[in-house]
Amino acid sequence: MKIRTFIFLLLFSGLSASAQITPDLSKVNDSTQWVIFNRDIHFQDGIVHMNAMEGSALLWLKEFNFENGTIELDIKGKDLRGQSFVGLAFHGQDTETYDAIYFRPFNFQSPERKGHSVQYISHPTHTWSSLRQEYPEKYENPVIPVPNPNEWFHAKIVVKYPLVKVFVNDSKEASLIINQLSSIKKGWIGFWVGNGSDGYFKNLKIVLD
Repeated sequence: MKIRTFIFLLLFSGLSASAQITPDLSKVNDSTQWVIFNRDIHFQDGIVHMNAMEGSALLWLKEFNFENGTIELDIKGKDLRGQSFVGLAFHGQDTETYDAIYFRPFNFQSPERKGHSVQYISHPTHTWSSLRQEYPEKYENPVIPVPNPNEWFHAKIVVKYPLVKVFVNDSKEASLIINQLSSIKKGWIGFWVGNGSDGYFKNLKIVLD
């Protein structure tokens, strides 16, 4: 079912307040449904791959404004330091303005750097570097339980503006709890990869509150 049709039914057919959307990832190359910025994308066997290039990148789901709810997906990066930044952006307005939760798999098992495993950012103002400098250890944390950095892991991001909670691999304990720094309460959802990174994504599911 197309996203546009689903939203129409959601608004006018009396569905319950909580409704689930499962975007069709096989359509990621359809520019009427998705928009890619600064990457090439490939889809096969239910998996979306964004290749590695200079700069960060976004694959936005078009014509769908997410406000509050739960976003779940499976993510796969790699254990190469500085070359694997993978996550999900939300409340996006364009390629410059969005909030995001992302992971650094190469830090998952590092005794010295595991505290930098999951990160919140709010672009364009609150980058990871500015947050680390101004609010040390407030917007990044270890991941609980510790995943294998070279394997798939499951992420659940719960957004009830301004509160955001991040859970990994069905843990009941949140790996990160923050209040959003942006005043924007609604916008696009998209896969995100950081500078020099590629990433794999599958099983995207959105539950609206």
